[in-house]
Amino acid sequence: MRVLVACEYSGVVRDAFSRRGHTAVSCDLLPTDNKQGWHVQGDVLALLTQDWDLLIAHPPCTHLAVSGARHFAAKKESGVQQEALEFVQRLLDAPIPKIALENPISIISSKIRKPDQVIQPWQYGHGETKATCLWLKGLPKLRPTNIVDGREARVHRLPPSPNRWKLRSTTYLGIAEAMAAQWSGLGDDGEQNDGKGFLI
Repeated sequence: MRVLVACEYSGVVRDAFSRRGHTAVSCDLLPTDNKQGWHVQGDVLALLTQDWDLLIAHPPCTHLAVSGARHFAAKKESGVQQEALEFVQRLLDAPIPKIALENPISIISSKIRKPDQVIQPWQYGHGETKATCLWLKGLPKLRPTNIVDGREARVHRLPPSPNRWKLRSTTYLGIAEAMAAQWSGLGDDGEQNDGKGFLI
C-alpha cells in the first residue's frame, strides 16, 4: 500500500506503516526528525494527485483549534484562518480513496463538517488526555487497543520551551501503531480484513 502522511516531520505515523512493509512517505515544510524514512520537504498539495492508497493528514492547528479561540477575531480578519480551512478542505477533497485527517477540537467541525470520531491517547496505551478528532473517508473508525489509567492532561502543562510546539503536535506512538495495524489490511470497500483478503 502507498501511504502519504501529510504535515508530519516526526515520522511516527510514516514509520508505523513502513514497519508493516508499506511504502510510506511523510511530507512537511520542515525536515524530518527521523532521517531513516522517506520524507519530502515541501508543499504536500503538490503530491496529492500522485497514486496513493491512503492519506493521513495532520494539518497545522494553530489557526483552527478552539484552544486559541480568544485570537479568532484577529485570525479571521487577517485571513489566516480561512487559508487554514481551505488547506484542510483540499486535503479532504484529495483524489485518494482512503483519507484520515486529524486535528484537536477545532472549527473544522463547524465550518466544514463534524468529525467521524474523537479518540484519546489513554485508549491506545498512553495515560494522558488529549481529545483528537478524526475525519474519515473510506476507513473504519479506529478501535481502542490498550485502555489505561493514570489519565492527565500532560501535554497542556508542558513548560515553555523552544520544542514545546513539537512535543504537543507529535502523534502518540500507540495511536500511530493502531492506525497502521487497523488500516493496513483494508479491502476496496473499506472493510477491515486480516491482511489476506478475509473479513474479520
